[in-house]
Amino acid sequence: MANRVAIELRDDVYRRPLETATERLEIAAGWKCVDVGAGGGDVSVALGKIVGSTGRVFAVDIDPKRRDQVAEIAARETQVIALTQAAEEMMLPEKVDLAFCRFLLLQVVDPVAVVQRMASVVKGGGWIVIQEAVTSAGRIGESAISALNGTMKHPDIGIIVPRIVRQLRLEITDCWAEAPVGLGDTPESRYLEAMTDILITDEPVMLPPLVTTIARVPKY
Repeated sequence: MANRVAIELRDDVYRRPLETATERLEIAAGWKCVDVGAGGGDVSVALGKIVGSTGRVFAVDIDPKRRDQVAEIAARETQVIALTQAAEEMMLPEKVDLAFCRFLLLQVVDPVAVVQRMASVVKGGGWIVIQEAVTSAGRIGESAISALNGTMKHPDIGIIVPRIVRQLRLEITDCWAEAPVGLGDTPESRYLEAMTDILITDEPVMLPPLVTTIARVPKY
């Protein structure tokens, strides 16, 4: 499991894909959302700022300490309900407009079951956003960052997500990838050092691309 410093650095360097997703989806005030695997809390906070006091964010994480920390921060922006649940067993007291996860499926045993559970808590016509990495595509100079692969159950799940979503009969409305790049003493190199203990000097770094998949839950 990544340490706290690594998680905070990750949230910083991958902030742009999160902002892109919320802008493209045109999330509005009053939406009800769930942040599945709330982790470092950047998603819960970003959603809370958009949905505002009339909206609601469910912060779901299997780690109660982390979940409570996320909820405390996000509660400054919106109504937050913190739940200690595994993603595969998630149950909410009401349907939501949006289910969002990032850096979650690469660590779970059954990614299909998690996406299926996410779809089950979303209203008909609502949305799912999944942001997952393709770890093997990361580079230090021209070399692959192989040290990252051993820490994850599904290191390249990002490229598989569109197939999972289609398999579950969800409508993909948008899909793209973004990769943070840095040279020298940058947040990108510091994040990589925190994750791998590899000392980065003057080599350019391209972190694993984050694939964003946006899908709509069908109306029945």
